[in-house]
Amino acid sequence: MARKLIIAANWKMNKGPAETAEFIGSFLPGTEELSQKCDIVIAPPHVSIPAASSLLADSVVALSAQNVSDQDEGAFTGEVATCMLNELGVQYVILGHSERRSIYGESDEFINAKVHKSLTADLRPIFCIGETLEEREGGKLEEVLRRQVSGGLANLTAENMADVVVAYEPVWAIGTGVTATPDQAQEAHAFVRSLLQEQFGSEVAAATRIQYGGSVKPGNSAELMNREDIDGALVGGASLEAASFHELIANAVA
Repeated sequence: MARKLIIAANWKMNKGPAETAEFIGSFLPGTEELSQKCDIVIAPPHVSIPAASSLLADSVVALSAQNVSDQDEGAFTGEVATCMLNELGVQYVILGHSERRSIYGESDEFINAKVHKSLTADLRPIFCIGETLEEREGGKLEEVLRRQVSGGLANLTAENMADVVVAYEPVWAIGTGVTATPDQAQEAHAFVRSLLQEQFGSEVAAATRIQYGGSVKPGNSAELMNREDIDGALVGGASLEAASFHELIANAVA
C-alpha cells in the first residue's frame, strides 16, 4: 500500500506570532508542488497558532498544536482544550513527545487519554514514541516501544487509527546532531509496524504512516525517506528556517 509522506515542523518553544508570520510568508511559495507528494504540517507554539491559522487558511500546509489537555474545560491553569484548537482551525496535535514524557512526566495512560480526546474532537494525533540511549544500549528498545505503543494506543479502533500518525523518535537523536542511521531507523520502524499489526491487524499496519524524528536535516532527509517503512519526518531544529525546511522536504520527495 502506498503511503503518502507526511513531514511536520515541531517548533517547540520557538517563534512568537511575528516570527511565525515571517516564516510562513517565506515558506509558502512552492509548497503546492511539494504537497502533491507530501503532506506538510507546521506546529507552532500555542500563542502563535492564531497567526499561523490565518496565514495557512488557504494553503496546502496543515496546522498542528504541540500538545492538548485531556480535559474539556475547567480549573486547569495553563492548559488548552481541544475545542479551543478546533476554533482556530488546527488539524493535528503532537502527543507523547519525549520532552513531554521526560520533563513533564506524562505517562502512557495520560497520553492515551489525550489521544482519545483528540480523536473525539476530529484532531489527528501525531503520536510520538522512542527509546533513550540507556534503554537502547541496555537492549530494551523493543520492550520500550511495545509498552509505548500498546499503552498510548490502547482501546483505539481500526477506524480511529486512520487518523493517527506515529512518530518514532529515538530520544538520543533529538537535538543532539546524532541521527539514527537509515538502517537503524528502518529497523525500528519495521518493528513498530509489526506492533501495529499485532494490535490492530495487517490492514491498519500497512496503512499507518510512521514518521522518523531526530536530527533530520536537508542532507539526510532523502536517504531516510527512501526506506520502506519510513513515511515522513517530525522535524525540530531544521524546521526553524524556512529555506532549510523547504529544502528538507524537496529533497525527501525528489
